[in-house]
Amino acid sequence: MKSKLLTPELHRQHLELTRRYFMQLGAMGIAAMSTLPLRAKDSDEVLLADVTEDLEYLTQANEFGTVERGKPLPYKLPLEKRLELGLERKTWKLEVIPDPKSNTQITNPLSRKKGNALDFEALMKLAETHSVKFLKIMSCNNMSKPLGMGLWEGVPLRHVIWKTNPQANIRRVFYYGHHNEDPKQLFQSSLPIGRALEDPPGDHPVILCYKLNGQWLSGRRGGPVRMLVPDAYGFKSVKWLKSVILTNNYQANDTYAGGNNDIASWMKTMARFIYLPRREKANEPIAVTGLVQVGVGSLSKVQVWITPQDKAWREDDPYFTKAPWQDAQILPPPTNWGGDLPEGKLPADVLGFTKEGKPKHWPMRYAIAHWATLIKGMKPGKYFVYCRTIDSKGNAQPMPRPFKKSGRNAIQKTEIEIG
Repeated sequence: MKSKLLTPELHRQHLELTRRYFMQLGAMGIAAMSTLPLRAKDSDEVLLADVTEDLEYLTQANEFGTVERGKPLPYKLPLEKRLELGLERKTWKLEVIPDPKSNTQITNPLSRKKGNALDFEALMKLAETHSVKFLKIMSCNNMSKPLGMGLWEGVPLRHVIWKTNPQANIRRVFYYGHHNEDPKQLFQSSLPIGRALEDPPGDHPVILCYKLNGQWLSGRRGGPVRMLVPDAYGFKSVKWLKSVILTNNYQANDTYAGGNNDIASWMKTMARFIYLPRREKANEPIAVTGLVQVGVGSLSKVQVWITPQDKAWREDDPYFTKAPWQDAQILPPPTNWGGDLPEGKLPADVLGFTKEGKPKHWPMRYAIAHWATLIKGMKPGKYFVYCRTIDSKGNAQPMPRPFKKSGRNAIQKTEIEIG
């Protein structure tokens, strides 16, 4: 069964890893794997070859889910028009200027009018000494599934801000992407100046992003340059970046604020199913697999609960805190990171990794982790199956922030029939 909660590529990648996990369980694992697309009737040699196939953890660029704005979409404009608008590396320029409606003081604004706007060549010059790379899951706060998992590369925004020689009266950074010069299509977001200049403990910098999985950022992915905010949902990572405005305005200007969204929300931790059979035989192990979007609260446990459909749950416990949850296994990091990386190997200088290419912590915040478990001894009947996370402070999903407008993380429920 293919989950509707993930892109086909994320589903395929996850299935390879969980097959490997069930092989490690021994004979019980092989029995459980009879429910997966690769049937146990295949020879042990074929099975072993398949489950040890290299896992692709990263989503290939063309497999990412896409949330798009603009009519026509900027990257679908004719090449001549894209060159004119600065939507190609050859002609891209970024303004970093003071807000004309504010009393912001900077002495070296980077502007098209002055002829000193930051071009791609200057950005690459900064990249020679300041480029960074890190893993981040791309997720929309109003969608229940992640869009994709990537290795992103860019220059921290702060290095460009400091080139303007800022002096005083700066409280926020407003930034804008290209949307056909139509005010009604304008897409914008903002950050406190402190988030741009300094990273919270354990977090990565906000970057001017120009590569995904080691390849130049395509127009569809927001290239030639997009903003990339590692701890936030996708609406903060504005595509087709053209302007950065330094302002003393204390109010946010985000387009998403008009949709009753919490625009200051850090990414949440949540579990989602990937594989669960719809029908299974009684008293046989049931393989259940999924992934976690690891948010700011990190991850300590994944849990699963199965209950008869005709058994009502207590109304005073809407988040099932008293249910008999069972711990699942959080799987280790992959040995092959996949995506578009040569031989599936991460570069040597990815933030959060050792010189030997090992993650300093696992699971990693703002990335994904896979999980798997076996449900045993089930009698015939129709059941609901739930999954949830426990974060590093002991908060069970959807707590501590259950409100969907700050990012959807409701406990997922699916069904299974056992006969």
